[in-house]
Amino acid sequence: MTEWIPLLQAAGHTVVHWSEVGDPRAPDTVLMQWAITYDYTVFTHDLDFGTMLAFSGAEGPSVLQVRCLNVLPEAIGTLVLSVLLAYADEIEQGALVVADERRARVRILPLIRQN
Repeated sequence: MTEWIPLLQAAGHTVVHWSEVGDPRAPDTVLMQWAITYDYTVFTHDLDFGTMLAFSGAEGPSVLQVRCLNVLPEAIGTLVLSVLLAYADEIEQGALVVADERRARVRILPLIRQN
């Protein structure tokens, strides 16, 4: 998702692609721990990150998960920027934000399973 870096930086966000700071072959848990340590939000199309948050009960990092077929900035850049703005406070405190072309949903962390 390196194609997202210019758009997000132009909008004032501090952005880094995992391949610039970590091993691309590292387990997702390593990326998540790095994001917690350095106070980054994980931006992904991968469903695994939301699942990890749900099962771990962790309070971070925040994850913005896009669930669209076309995840290029040209297709959903406006959507992503509007979601980042609309849920900035929630992302700051720790949240899972899931967005698609129709809507965005936010859940504050930790995600606690109800029995």
